[in-house]
Amino acid sequence: MKKRAFFGLGNPGDEYAATRHNVGYRVVQALAEHLKAPPFAPARYALMTQVSWRGIQWYFFLPTTYMNLSGDAVAYWREKLDLALEELIVVLDEIQLPMGAIRFGAKGSHGGHNGLAHIIQRLGREDFPRLRIGIGRDFPKGKQVEYVLSPFTSQQEALFQARLSQIVECLIAWAVEGIDKAMNTCNRRFSPSSSVSTAQQSASE
Repeated sequence: MKKRAFFGLGNPGDEYAATRHNVGYRVVQALAEHLKAPPFAPARYALMTQVSWRGIQWYFFLPTTYMNLSGDAVAYWREKLDLALEELIVVLDEIQLPMGAIRFGAKGSHGGHNGLAHIIQRLGREDFPRLRIGIGRDFPKGKQVEYVLSPFTSQQEALFQARLSQIVECLIAWAVEGIDKAMNTCNRRFSPSSSVSTAQQSASE
């Protein structure tokens, strides 16, 4: 049976649940719920659940190490489940993308994201799938930490909710059809140039 593992980056605890830095958590939770997986339960370095669907064993992880040590969960479960790099994906927030934009990548640097940086450090390589979710960068100089650790505005939350089911479908496309298909389809459909207007239209419907 094929395996696919999803690592949603974020910080554990109710105080962080609704923050911009936790969109990775929220997306992986939404995907697990969509596929009717059992509730998440404590496991090594993460909350975890799994389900079988369409000939694939789907594993979902919410690292509990806090963002800066996200690589501990990815490295441990990659070895534990004997995952090839192309069988896992990291889902994270990205301030360099506007709200509503998403970007699949098959490899790349961390781009200043501490959680992704630690994963690269622990795996010793950069060539693994990731899905970056735009949270915008509407903050004054020097206020990045406060921004990512704060909740969305009501308008941003509406845009995120409007996009969420589409992000879930894109992750399913990655799992079933591979990274190239996901990049070709979803990166173009939800590019920075088209994302905000499309999400605003969806939010108003």
